[in-house]
Amino acid sequence: MTHFGIISLAATGHLNTMFPLGHELQKRGHCVTVFSNPSVEPKAHLAGFNFRVIGNIEMSAEKQAEHYAKQGKLSGLAALRHTLDGLKHRAYISLRDTPKAMTETGVEALLVDMSAFEGGTIAEFLNLPFITVCSALPFYQEEFVPPISTTWIYKHSYLARFRNRIAHSLFNLFGQPIRDVVSEYRKKWNLPAYSSDRDFFSKLATISQHPQEFEFPRHELPSHFHFTGPFHDSTGREDIDFPFEKLNGKPLIYASMGTLQNRLEYVFHVIASACAELDAQLVISLGGSLEPDTLSNLPGEPLVVKYAPQLELIKKASLVITHAGMNTTLESLSNGVPMVGIPITADQPGVAARIAWSGVGEFVPLSRLNALKLKETVKQVWKEESYRKNAARLQNAISSAGGVRRAADIIEISISG
Repeated sequence: MTHFGIISLAATGHLNTMFPLGHELQKRGHCVTVFSNPSVEPKAHLAGFNFRVIGNIEMSAEKQAEHYAKQGKLSGLAALRHTLDGLKHRAYISLRDTPKAMTETGVEALLVDMSAFEGGTIAEFLNLPFITVCSALPFYQEEFVPPISTTWIYKHSYLARFRNRIAHSLFNLFGQPIRDVVSEYRKKWNLPAYSSDRDFFSKLATISQHPQEFEFPRHELPSHFHFTGPFHDSTGREDIDFPFEKLNGKPLIYASMGTLQNRLEYVFHVIASACAELDAQLVISLGGSLEPDTLSNLPGEPLVVKYAPQLELIKKASLVITHAGMNTTLESLSNGVPMVGIPITADQPGVAARIAWSGVGEFVPLSRLNALKLKETVKQVWKEESYRKNAARLQNAISSAGGVRRAADIIEISISG
């Protein structure tokens, strides 16, 4: 059996991808140790994993809370820059501390969150095989595929390809400080310089948690790239006390802006106003950012909670209003539930574009968000049967993609080979 190390960002969306995968490997007799921020430790132990802290001081729970508090108030380019600054800081700390911790722990192979750009370099330095796992949209760039930070739809035209190339270049420019940190350590450790951005990722296997049917047409993915579908479960998630007795039996609309970009209070007011006149019950999860009392007078008197048992509520929902985070999107599709996206930053615009492209919902850009526009969009997706049929089509695609078992099979074969 193999001792796997997990290098993952501390954000909930990333842990909710990496932990079920680690749990499946653990069920097969493998050992799993998580290397991450201090705030991840209780979640790792709850999931039954070993844990080694990275950045005990620089990435303490308090500093992480400050980072996420600022992140939650930003949107668009400002939020993207803040995210990239955090990734740069994390990469430096991880490169400094993780190799020693892994050597002491006896790790034999790594599962690396694609957003942890330092992971492949750590694996090379320690001469360990590693697998890349996409918790977000894949970062592989192609000229026909718009950057994941945009809501642009896939098009074949020359102008669209030219636009994509320019935008990819700008995105790479923003990410250059992260590359510089990784390059500094590669030089220090006498590792060859990367020749392209694809060198950051595994040459053995890259696993994406979304189904191929939800992705724009791709022509340049490596042969070792695998669409396995999502592998979400309750591993590492705390039990949440939710007043199920307050559900009134009407069609349920579940709304969540995730756990990061969730401090834009006006967005919740717009959501409530848009749904107030519908013959449905709106449940709003604040993702821990605000207290429900601060939103006690929302139109339509929705049920507002600080946290929600999302997996259970989506199973009951007729529609999901989401920030277009990959996890909420895939959890909705796994249950055949159509969506309305309100993307904020990071890869959320790209996920929203795929929601519309695949016909499972629509989206409203934050710059155009108002109660009337959102109401029209919600009514459209809620009433038109085509969205539900397409969501069911994606649900079937997810069911046949293999999920966590196929992902674990790929990992075992890749590592042993």
